Amino acid sequence: MNILIAEDEDISRKHLIYALQDAGYTTHGVTNGAEAAQAIQKRQYQVVITDIKMPDMDGLELFSILRDTHPEISVIIITGYGTVAAAVEAIKGGAQDYITKPFNIDDLLIKLAAIKEKHAMKNEIEALRASSGLSAKIPYIFKSAAVRQIMDMIDKIKDSDCNVMLSGPTGCGKGQVSKLIHNLSARKERPFIEINCAVLTEELLASELFGHEKGAFTGAVAAKKGLMEISHGGALFLDEIAEMPANLQARLLKAIEDGEFYRVGGTRLIKVDVRFIAATNQNIKTMTKAGQFREDLYYRLNVMEIAIPSLRDRRDDIVPLCSFFLQRYCQKYKKDISSITPEATKILLGYDFPGNVRELENIIERAVIIESTGAITCGSLPHGLSMFQMETLNPEKILTIEELTKKYTEDVIDHFGGNKSLAADALGISRTSLWRLLKE
Repeated sequence: MNILIAEDEDISRKHLIYALQDAGYTTHGVTNGAEAAQAIQKRQYQVVITDIKMPDMDGLELFSILRDTHPEISVIIITGYGTVAAAVEAIKGGAQDYITKPFNIDDLLIKLAAIKEKHAMKNEIEALRASSGLSAKIPYIFKSAAVRQIMDMIDKIKDSDCNVMLSGPTGCGKGQVSKLIHNLSARKERPFIEINCAVLTEELLASELFGHEKGAFTGAVAAKKGLMEISHGGALFLDEIAEMPANLQARLLKAIEDGEFYRVGGTRLIKVDVRFIAATNQNIKTMTKAGQFREDLYYRLNVMEIAIPSLRDRRDDIVPLCSFFLQRYCQKYKKDISSITPEATKILLGYDFPGNVRELENIIERAVIIESTGAITCGSLPHGLSMFQMETLNPEKILTIEELTKKYTEDVIDHFGGNKSLAADALGISRTSLWRLLKE
């Protein structure tokens, strides 16, 4: 924990600092409440130990400010005999505890250990909630009519408990949609657990999904709950479901149908109530017809199918997504970049985004890192981006192959700042061939 000590008496302040540093705490000291308030704006502290009587701003004023602006900080009041009553009132108002002068360091260390345990427990609960989707605010940024239809569909099924199959290319946001579905459902206060079926071996995937008993296989030194048990009452997100081995498909199907299963190596039936949300970037209908995916499992999971289009098929979402990612990464990297120039926006709108939303996010993060001005410019975008822009068809003037070739050649030359040698190398032709293309 980081601890801030506000004490105007030099001897008392230094005594506390040295004692707490010896105990392993990171400790800083200031001489009054005003300095403490400034220090808290520059650094994160978990505990503030403050004297009541100090010049400029006393400890009770400081506590009042912290209670309103930083309620997560635990405050310990330092008091003399004559101010114990005031310290007790502060505790009634939310202060953690108080210590009296002369200090009993052992007593203070006990109080700090209790605070440390309290903070650790709070962090564990928040981590559990985040992983379970209990307190997560899931942003889904969109403007396009295509995604509006998806949002309408999610709204229609929010009171249902049906299983859902999400389809769409890699990086289009299937994971975000799955969390959104859960957070709008009646199960939102229960766990949301996710697993990628493509990254584990069959044995490990079975162990993760269904759990195992002690001695079920080499290395199983203790019994372990599976994700289906852990997500009881909530939802289990099966990403890349098409990659699940056939044997596990059969086992998963039975668990879905019966609402019960055995752990690996177990003999005791475990009953669960789980909603399944599955996702794939493959054509699972084709796989089903080819016998590569169980048809009965497909229909069990595909009670409601939601197809998420690629980013190039919903270009209206590019600008709002750019604004969202720009704000996110400006905060992360502490950059003051307020906009994206029209020229850079034009390049982004013309790009095909084979990596979809995930690629767009990476592009904006990279731009924020290297940009040194107040706006994202063409120079902070990847160099090759403008060379992969899509050509928008104009019904009134469709270019011939020759005209299109010439226009593309000119665009490549512009990209290399008029350097025809670099342009010819990029196009894989000689300078003579380049000259002929331009002359035609």
